[in-house]
Amino acid sequence: MADQNGVFMGMDLRCQVNSHAHRTEEMDVERLLVRRGQPFSLALQCFTTLPPKHKLAMILHLGKEGEVVVKVLDARAGSDKWWFRQQGAQSEVLLTIHSPADAPVGLYSVTVLLLSPDGHILEKTTPDTFYLLFNPWCKADSVYLPDEELLEEYILNENGLLYQGSWDQISSLPWNFGQFEQDVVDICFEILDNSPAALTNPEMDTANRADPVYVSRTITAMVNANDDRGVVSGRWDGKYDDGVPPTRWTGSVPILRRWSEAGAQRVRYGQCWVFSGVACTVLRCLGIPTRPVTNYSSAHDTDGNLNVDYLYDEQLESVSESRKDMIWNYHCWVESWMDREDLPKGYDGWQALDPTPQERSDGVYCCGPCPVKAVRDGDVGMKYDAAFVFSEVNADLVTWIVYPDGQRSQVSLNQNTVGQNISTKSVYGDYREDITKHYKYPEGSVKEREVYEKAGRRVTQPNGAPGQLELKIKHAQAILGTDFDVIVEVHNVGGEDTPAQLTVTSNAVTYNSLHRGECHRKTASLTVPAQKAHKEVLRLRYDHYGACVSEHNLIRVTALLQVSGQPEVVLQEVNIQLSMPQLHVKVVGDAVVSRKLIAHISFTNPLPITLRGGVFTVEGAGLTAAREIQAPDDIGPGQEVKVKLSFKPTRAGLRKLMVDFDADRIRDVKGIATLIVRNK
Repeated sequence: MADQNGVFMGMDLRCQVNSHAHRTEEMDVERLLVRRGQPFSLALQCFTTLPPKHKLAMILHLGKEGEVVVKVLDARAGSDKWWFRQQGAQSEVLLTIHSPADAPVGLYSVTVLLLSPDGHILEKTTPDTFYLLFNPWCKADSVYLPDEELLEEYILNENGLLYQGSWDQISSLPWNFGQFEQDVVDICFEILDNSPAALTNPEMDTANRADPVYVSRTITAMVNANDDRGVVSGRWDGKYDDGVPPTRWTGSVPILRRWSEAGAQRVRYGQCWVFSGVACTVLRCLGIPTRPVTNYSSAHDTDGNLNVDYLYDEQLESVSESRKDMIWNYHCWVESWMDREDLPKGYDGWQALDPTPQERSDGVYCCGPCPVKAVRDGDVGMKYDAAFVFSEVNADLVTWIVYPDGQRSQVSLNQNTVGQNISTKSVYGDYREDITKHYKYPEGSVKEREVYEKAGRRVTQPNGAPGQLELKIKHAQAILGTDFDVIVEVHNVGGEDTPAQLTVTSNAVTYNSLHRGECHRKTASLTVPAQKAHKEVLRLRYDHYGACVSEHNLIRVTALLQVSGQPEVVLQEVNIQLSMPQLHVKVVGDAVVSRKLIAHISFTNPLPITLRGGVFTVEGAGLTAAREIQAPDDIGPGQEVKVKLSFKPTRAGLRKLMVDFDADRIRDVKGIATLIVRNK
C-alpha cells in the first residue's frame, strides 16, 4: 500500500505500449518484457507534484537473488550506461529508461527513490520486475540482423519445419516452437539459472549473460540432460516405456513445461530433431535469431581423422560395433546469428550450435557456437568445435572388408556421401532452402579438396584402378506395410565373362545407423557376361521387416560382390525410407479468439496387422496446450479411426494445429491444419 502522507502512489509499467514497441506483445501484455538498447517508459503515479529541489533516483537489481546492483544515471550518459530522463505531467512523472545494447539479459527489479535536496532517501516505490531480452532490431546489439523478413521468421515465427528423411527422399516435420506461449520466457531463464556456472558462481554467470556466445553455448549444454540439470534425455535404442517416444512430440512447449513443473528434472526422451526444436524455441525467446538446420548423411567421426570407417566381414556382418564412427541419415542442429567479438575478423553471422549430446567439448556435452564460415573454409581451430562440425559435413566414407586373419582391404571410398542437401525452412513459406554452399564448396571441386587438406588431412586415395564389375541398387517407392522389390544390378564393363559371389542383406536401422535386426539375406553365385548386366531381385515382405523396423522406418540394403579367385571386392549400400500415411485434420467453426472450434482427426491403418494402444497428441501455439486423446479401440488392417476435440484459440494470427499418432507398431504419423484466427 502506498503511504497517503508520501508522494508516490504507485508505478504503471505501461506494458501494452512498451511490449508493442519492443515486439514482445505476443509473449505477454500483463508483464513488462523489453529489449536491450531500446528505450522504454514507466509512469510514476504520485499523490502530488514532486517537492521543489527533490530528485528522483532509480536502482535496478539483477540475478536470482538480486546480487547485481545497477544504478541508473539521472542524466544522458554514454551508450554503455543505464540512464533515465523524467517528464512531469500533473500527478504523473513519465520516466524514459535507456539500457545499454550490451546489458546482461535477465529478470530485473526496478525501484524509484525520492531524494531530499541533500541526498537522503525519503521514499521508495515497491520494486517492480521486467525481463530484458536480446535485441536483433538494435544496430548496437551483437545479435543485430538487418532484415525484417528474416526477423519475422527467426525471432517471431512460432511454427516451423524440421527436415528429416534421407538425402534423396527429404521429408518435413511441422514443429510448434511456441516461444511466446504462456510462461515460456520464465522457463528459458530457469534453464540458464540451472546451469552449472549459474549454480557455482551466480554473479559471474549473470554478468556473462550480456554475451550471446556465452548464452547460446550454455543453452546447447542445457537442452540435453547429459551433464547437468538439463531439459531432455536422449535415447536411441527404441525402449521408451518409462517416458515419451521422441517421435511423439510435436513441439517444444510441453517438454519445457514438463521440465519446469518437475523441478528441473530431465524429460524422457528426445533425439536430434527434438534437441534442435527445443534449442530453437529457447534462443528465439531470448531474442537471438535462430533457425533449425538438417544435414543429410551426417558423419559422426569419433577419432577425428575425417574418415568414417565401416568394417564388415566376408558375410557382410558388421565388425565395427566397438567403434562409434557412423553416418546418420540426417542430423539436426540450429544456427544462431551473432557477432563473434571473441574471434578474429570475418566470423560474424550464422553460428552452428548442436545441442544433441555426441561428444564432449571443454568437458561438457555441447557443441558451438561455431562460425559456419570457419567450417566452409576449413578453419578447424576456431572456437567452438569447428573440427567436429567440419567432419559432420565433410568426412570421407571408407568401407573395409576384414578377413579372418585380421587383414583388411579397402573396398570403397566415397568422398561425396557426407554432408548433402543441408536444409532449413525458407523465410518465404513452408518450403526448403538449401544452405549447403554456406558449409562447403562444391563436392569434388579443387577448392573443396584444398579446404580438406587445410583442415589437416591428407586426401584419401581409392585403392587401385576401377574393376570390371560395377554394382547398382534400385528400388521403387516403398510404402510402410507393403511388400516391395529391391533390384541389384551387376554390370560387367570388361571384355571377359566374370564369375562372382553376390551377398545382399537388408537390415532395419535407425536414422543414426543403429541396427535393429536383419530383415532378409540372399546369396547367389553368378557369371556375368562381358558388357552385360545381371539383375538379382530381392523381395522385401512386411513379414520380413515389420517386426524389427525402427520408428524411423528405414531399411538399409547392402550388396557385396566378390570376384571368384581374385581380390576384387565391390560394395554398395542404400537406405530406403518407407513412406508413411498422413493424418487428416479438419477444423470446423469460425476462427476467432476465445470462440470454440472443433478439430476432426482421422487415421486409416495401412498395415496388414491390428494396431493397439493408439494415441493422438494435439497442440498448437495460440490454439491449445498439448493434449492426448486415446484411440477408442484397436484398429484393424485398413480400418479408419476418427476422434475430435474442441478448443478455443487464445491469440490471433496465422496458427497451426499439429497432430501426431502413435501405436504399438506404427509411430510418427503426422497431420496439420492451418488457420487464420481473428480477434473478436
